[in-house]
Amino acid sequence: MTSRSARLELTANPAERALLGGLKAYDDAQYESADRLFREALAAGLASPRDRAEAHKRLAFLHCAGGRLADCEAEFRLARQADRTFALDKSEAGHPVWGPVYKKLQP
Repeated sequence: MTSRSARLELTANPAERALLGGLKAYDDAQYESADRLFREALAAGLASPRDRAEAHKRLAFLHCAGGRLADCEAEFRLARQADRTFALDKSEAGHPVWGPVYKKLQP
Protein backbone atom coordinates (compact mmCIF):
# COMPACT_ATOMS: atom_id res chain seq x y z
CA MET A 1 0.00 0.00 0.00
CA THR A 2 1.41 3.41 -0.92
CA SER A 3 1.52 6.20 1.61
CA ARG A 4 -1.14 8.05 -0.40
CA SER A 5 -3.54 5.10 -0.26
CA ALA A 6 -2.76 4.66 3.44
CA ARG A 7 -3.68 8.32 4.03
CA LEU A 8 -6.89 7.90 2.05
CA GLU A 9 -7.76 4.79 4.05
CA LEU A 10 -6.98 6.58 7.30
CA THR A 11 -9.16 9.57 6.48
CA ALA A 12 -11.99 7.26 5.42
CA ASN A 13 -12.34 6.13 9.04
CA PRO A 14 -14.72 8.48 10.91
CA ALA A 15 -12.79 8.26 14.20
CA GLU A 16 -9.43 9.14 12.69
CA ARG A 17 -11.02 11.81 10.49
CA ALA A 18 -12.53 13.42 13.60
CA LEU A 19 -9.17 13.27 15.38
CA LEU A 20 -7.39 14.94 12.46
CA GLY A 21 -10.12 17.60 12.36
CA GLY A 22 -9.76 18.11 16.10
CA LEU A 23 -6.01 18.55 15.82
CA LYS A 24 -6.45 21.12 13.04
CA ALA A 25 -9.13 22.98 15.00
CA TYR A 26 -6.90 22.95 18.09
CA ASP A 27 -3.95 24.32 16.09
CA ASP A 28 -6.25 27.01 14.65
CA ALA A 29 -7.40 28.00 18.18
CA GLN A 30 -10.94 26.80 17.44
CA TYR A 31 -11.20 25.19 20.86
CA GLU A 32 -14.94 24.48 21.00
CA SER A 33 -14.73 22.66 17.66
CA ALA A 34 -11.60 20.84 18.79
CA ASP A 35 -13.31 19.67 21.98
CA ARG A 36 -16.31 18.38 20.03
CA LEU A 37 -14.15 16.62 17.43
CA PHE A 38 -11.90 14.94 20.01
CA ARG A 39 -15.00 13.63 21.77
CA GLU A 40 -16.44 12.44 18.46
CA ALA A 41 -13.19 10.66 17.66
CA LEU A 42 -13.20 8.85 20.99
CA ALA A 43 -16.89 7.95 20.70
CA ALA A 44 -16.34 6.63 17.16
CA GLY A 45 -13.71 4.23 18.48
CA LEU A 46 -10.17 5.32 17.67
CA ALA A 47 -8.27 2.10 16.97
CA SER A 48 -4.80 3.18 18.03
CA PRO A 49 -3.95 3.51 21.74
CA ARG A 50 -1.64 6.39 20.82
CA ASP A 51 -4.50 8.19 19.02
CA ARG A 52 -6.84 7.69 21.98
CA ALA A 53 -4.17 9.06 24.32
CA GLU A 54 -3.63 12.06 22.02
CA ALA A 55 -7.35 12.89 22.04
CA HIS A 56 -7.48 12.64 25.84
CA LYS A 57 -4.30 14.73 26.16
CA ARG A 58 -5.75 17.53 24.04
CA LEU A 59 -8.99 17.40 26.03
CA ALA A 60 -6.89 17.66 29.20
CA PHE A 61 -5.17 20.75 27.81
CA LEU A 62 -8.53 22.32 26.99
CA HIS A 63 -9.90 21.57 30.47
CA CYS A 64 -6.80 22.94 32.20
CA ALA A 65 -6.83 26.09 30.08
CA GLY A 66 -10.48 26.55 31.05
CA GLY A 67 -9.70 26.18 34.76
CA ARG A 68 -11.41 22.78 35.04
CA LEU A 69 -8.49 21.09 36.78
CA ALA A 70 -10.37 17.99 37.99
CA ASP A 71 -11.52 17.31 34.41
CA CYS A 72 -7.98 17.96 33.18
CA GLU A 73 -6.62 15.40 35.63
CA ALA A 74 -9.27 12.88 34.61
CA GLU A 75 -8.35 13.23 30.94
CA PHE A 76 -4.65 12.73 31.71
CA ARG A 77 -5.60 9.55 33.59
CA LEU A 78 -7.64 8.37 30.59
CA ALA A 79 -4.70 9.11 28.29
CA ARG A 80 -2.48 6.88 30.42
CA GLN A 81 -5.15 4.15 30.50
CA ALA A 82 -5.41 4.30 26.72
CA ASP A 83 -1.63 4.05 26.21
CA ARG A 84 0.61 2.90 29.04
CA THR A 85 3.56 4.65 27.34
CA PHE A 86 1.77 8.02 27.32
CA ALA A 87 3.93 10.93 28.43
CA LEU A 88 4.03 14.63 27.76
CA ASP A 89 7.13 15.92 26.04
CA LYS A 90 9.42 18.23 28.01
CA SER A 91 7.85 21.47 26.78
CA GLU A 92 4.32 20.20 27.43
CA ALA A 93 5.21 18.94 30.92
CA GLY A 94 6.74 22.33 31.72
CA HIS A 95 3.62 24.26 30.77
CA PRO A 96 2.51 26.49 33.67
CA VAL A 97 -1.17 25.53 33.40
CA TRP A 98 -1.30 21.77 32.78
CA GLY A 99 2.26 20.84 33.75
CA PRO A 100 1.55 20.80 37.50
CA VAL A 101 -1.62 18.72 37.01
CA TYR A 102 0.28 16.21 34.88
CA LYS A 103 3.25 16.04 37.28
CA LYS A 104 0.89 15.33 40.17
CA LEU A 105 -0.09 12.08 38.40
CA GLN A 106 3.44 10.80 37.88
CA PRO A 107 4.15 7.44 39.53
